[in-house]
Amino acid sequence: MAKPLIAGNWKMNTTLQDGMVLATALQQLLEGVTGVEVVLCPPFVSVAAVAAALRGSPLKVGAQNMHHEDKGAFTGEVSAPMLRDLCQYVIVGHSERRRDFGETDEVVNRKVKKALEVGLRPILCVGESLEQRQRGIYAAVVMRSLMACLDGVEAPNGLVVAYEPVWAIGTGMAASGEQAQVMAGLVRQVLGQRFGEGVAASVPVLYGGSVTPANIQEFVSQPDIDGALVGGASLDAKQFAEIVRITARARAGRPG
Repeated sequence: MAKPLIAGNWKMNTTLQDGMVLATALQQLLEGVTGVEVVLCPPFVSVAAVAAALRGSPLKVGAQNMHHEDKGAFTGEVSAPMLRDLCQYVIVGHSERRRDFGETDEVVNRKVKKALEVGLRPILCVGESLEQRQRGIYAAVVMRSLMACLDGVEAPNGLVVAYEPVWAIGTGMAASGEQAQVMAGLVRQVLGQRFGEGVAASVPVLYGGSVTPANIQEFVSQPDIDGALVGGASLDAKQFAEIVRITARARAGRPG
């Protein structure tokens, strides 16, 4: 069984000072909470500062994106080798990157492979649009996307997969626990077919999309959901800490 994981995606929010204050507050609020991997993903400009603020803490740091090349004439981009000394995780394929910057499964696939190559743990995001869900093709869409993003990946050691229905991102309209479990189960099934059941069981599968302290229990109580990729609520130290605490209690009471 995968260790539960709660990742906070701060997106394009917080100044350098804000980020350090938030990270320090979370470190204090989560002191003594065990059994959950906690990852903070600040903007690029704050990754180093947040990492410094968390030094000696069990909390981990992640980046929100990366380029698939090691270096080159890619103005404004950040590479995996630049990140690996600063953080342990990196989000790849977030729906906002796909929507606003045209990232395709092929591009995301390159990022996944590069992250794994340099020792970063990629949090691979897959999900369907509202139209695709209404048309009833959401399972096929997510399965196809996940397989494409993992094409050529031989050993997914460190991989994390986040199911994030696009229609729930930043809308306040979360999926139900049952809906999320169906998709998490599908993700686990694809991983099992691709890498074997043992590997599939060890990969954390997260839910992302309008996660709050009020609904996190519904998600982490599902058999195939190991945590969450949290957006807006991750900017509030008390809310995010409560999400982590609820996850820790839920996992402590789960058999296996």
